[in-house]
Amino acid sequence: MRLVIHLVLLLIFGHVSGQNIDARVKRTLDSLIAKGPTSIKEIEEAIKPFEMDTLQMHYFVKASALKNYMPGQVIGLNKLGVRYRLISKFNKSIEKHKQALESAQISENVDLEIYSLNMLGVIYRRIDAITAALDYTYEALDLAQKQPKPSINIQQSISHSYHNIGQINRILGQYDLATQQFIKALELEESLNNKLGLAINYQNIGECQEAQGMLEDALQTYDKAMTLNNELDYLRGKIICNNGIAHIYVHQKETQKAVSLLQNTLVDAKKHGEHALIAAVHLTLGWAFTELKEFDNAEENLRLGLELSSTYNLQRIRADAYDFLSDLWAKKGDHEKALKYYKTSLDVKHQIKNNKNVRYVYSSIIKRDNEKNLNSMNQQLRKNNTRLLVSGIVIALLSGIFYILYRQYQLKNDKKLLTLEQSMLRSQMNPHFLFNSLNSIKLYIINNEQKNAVHYLNKFSKLVRKILESSSMREIPLAEELETVELYMNIENIRFSNEIDFKVRVEEDIDVHTIRIPSLILQPFLENALWHGLSSKKGEKKIELHIYKKAKDYLDISITDNGIGREAAERIKQNKVLKRKSVGIEITKERLANFSKDLLNTFDVEFVDLYDENNEPSGTKVILHIPMA
Repeated sequence: MRLVIHLVLLLIFGHVSGQNIDARVKRTLDSLIAKGPTSIKEIEEAIKPFEMDTLQMHYFVKASALKNYMPGQVIGLNKLGVRYRLISKFNKSIEKHKQALESAQISENVDLEIYSLNMLGVIYRRIDAITAALDYTYEALDLAQKQPKPSINIQQSISHSYHNIGQINRILGQYDLATQQFIKALELEESLNNKLGLAINYQNIGECQEAQGMLEDALQTYDKAMTLNNELDYLRGKIICNNGIAHIYVHQKETQKAVSLLQNTLVDAKKHGEHALIAAVHLTLGWAFTELKEFDNAEENLRLGLELSSTYNLQRIRADAYDFLSDLWAKKGDHEKALKYYKTSLDVKHQIKNNKNVRYVYSSIIKRDNEKNLNSMNQQLRKNNTRLLVSGIVIALLSGIFYILYRQYQLKNDKKLLTLEQSMLRSQMNPHFLFNSLNSIKLYIINNEQKNAVHYLNKFSKLVRKILESSSMREIPLAEELETVELYMNIENIRFSNEIDFKVRVEEDIDVHTIRIPSLILQPFLENALWHGLSSKKGEKKIELHIYKKAKDYLDISITDNGIGREAAERIKQNKVLKRKSVGIEITKERLANFSKDLLNTFDVEFVDLYDENNEPSGTKVILHIPMA
């Protein structure tokens, strides 16, 4: 059987003629095959100058097969797979990596088998086939960790596995888990003194930090990666890092600086030739031009990025393209197009990051941990007598029972959380608010106040979008929550003839970009202040939102209004024929309880009645004590 497979591989590559190969390259490859090194690193360094040339690599694979030099054949096939992946020929890439794996298994070379499994994990991750990517990567990691004395090749492969698992978690938005894996890989690369591995993992950690709003940390991490990339003259790494640094510049409103950096980076990306990188740089450029209100340049770059991502099935980049186009059209005032692109983005993201993928990742991690614990138990049990064996079985059975009970409890909690999130979205998007907001904007149109109508319509569409986005996330940066409530108050203020003086005060020791809180928790309290505290008040109307810290590991948020007070508001409410049903606050309390439980902590919501010097009601203060991660 092995002989038949070997002959098939020879036939596959038999069309490559030695006459088409550069004589100097041919001598180098023939010399390498004759020498026959087994170290993956040594072979990779020898073929590095022409590893991206498919003609030379086809020759290397064929010549290695003829001389029965299996390491050369396997590495050559994998390099072909990498090249096809970079030019988005994903099916051919998978085919070459699978041929490499088959050849490694035939030769019973564990180092090469692990190497090939990791390569398959990478290509499946690149096409967003998450389950296949995770399967191949864990198979590589398990096989590597079973080796009693791992070689340098195997240690390098373990690092690659950690890195790929980190990337999968990053795709699924699990940034803390991703960073943990990248740090594991980083520690291994440091022990192996592999600067390229260090550069790659630093830039991935930078991407996670950026996604979590840790902009200064991300910039420092990107700088570490860029220093190594420059030292190695690693063009691909420099392109990725520059694109990431440009992201930070746009976030920090240094947009022109980002454009200058990206225009040079785009030249390098086109020179490198990887479609995914070219598309990513176009999108960042488009985003930057949108922020600068250079809409023609923005649209041109975003459309180029979208075309590349659609042509080569780069789903994640395609989703980003639709997001940026939605922002562009919103800023241009065409909200119909903005909504269309936003919906398309959600559809693409749903295909990539669906519940099945997330569940599969978690179940795989649990399964691996259980298997590891079981193996550890078995090794210990072999050293003990029968009584300990029976005890171990009893413990295992009890563990199984507790695990089943825990899963039932977890499923119940998940169901409750989903119900809460749905209820929360309904409370944020209640029909009264939507109808009244649109009605107020309609009055501007009727009164021919076009500027005000467009201004508030933009704010309304942005608010709806933010609510929809935030409702899909359990927690968001405090900065995003504050932006949402600012929009909400601007819209509600229309109905109060802009009489409400709304202020946000954040103490200096609070970093609104790094602190994360449950999404959409402040709006119900502001709505309560508006409709029960201020709607019946005559004269000056004020609401102040104050964010501070009194105790370690707790964030305090107070919402103070100068309304009529809770007692008077309750009397008015009882006399109304149509009563507004305040369910938002109760839902928010339940969501805060779930959030606090995850942090093994508690929360508190305190209502304080305010009185003036004559002991007359002068408003209400609500204080939220929220635990921090």
